Amino acid sequence: MTERMIENRIRKLQAVEAQQKELEAQAEALRTELKADLEEKGLDELQTANFVIRWKEIASSRLDSKALKASFPDIYGQFVKQSCCRRFTVA
Repeated sequence: MTERMIENRIRKLQAVEAQQKELEAQAEALRTELKADLEEKGLDELQTANFVIRWKEIASSRLDSKALKASFPDIYGQFVKQSCCRRFTVA
């Protein structure tokens, strides 16, 4: 690709990402409105003719790796696993 083509693609990418952020903000506003309606009605599940919406509390148990590392650094070191990835950025 030429430099001009790259510049054009970056501008297009930025425009699409801006649209994506706007759409995500609209979607989040709709989610918030639906959640507020469920809370107002005192429900955690609501069924309509075509959809079922749920706003339930879910409990989960997770390992506190910071506390494990602080209390038992040797054990933490034996089980820690490093992962790698690549990150794409435009500045």
